[in-house]
Amino acid sequence: MGVEIYSGVVAKDHVHILVSVPPQVSVSKLIQKLKGKSSYKLQREFASLRKEYWGQRMWARGYFACSTGNITDEMIKDYIENHGDRDDDFHVE
Repeated sequence: MGVEIYSGVVAKDHVHILVSVPPQVSVSKLIQKLKGKSSYKLQREFASLRKEYWGQRMWARGYFACSTGNITDEMIKDYIENHGDRDDDFHVE
C-alpha cells in the first residue's frame, strides 16, 4: 500500500502508531488492513488467542486518526515514545 510505519507503542488496551500514508490510500482502508492482518497473524501464532477470539472481533470497531498539520512529526514521535500506559515488552522503531 506504500505505507511507512515510523514508530509505535502497544499499551494494554490500545496501540499508537505514526505512519506515512500515500494520498490514494484511505485511512479507513489502512486501519482495516492493519487490524485484519495483525489479528490473523496473532491468532495463527498464539493458540490461546485463536480459541478466545474465534468468530469474534479481536480489535474494537472504532479507531482514532489524526494528521500532522499544526504539530510536527517529532512531537508525535515524542508523545508515542513517552506514552504512560505503554507495554515495555513491545516497541516498534
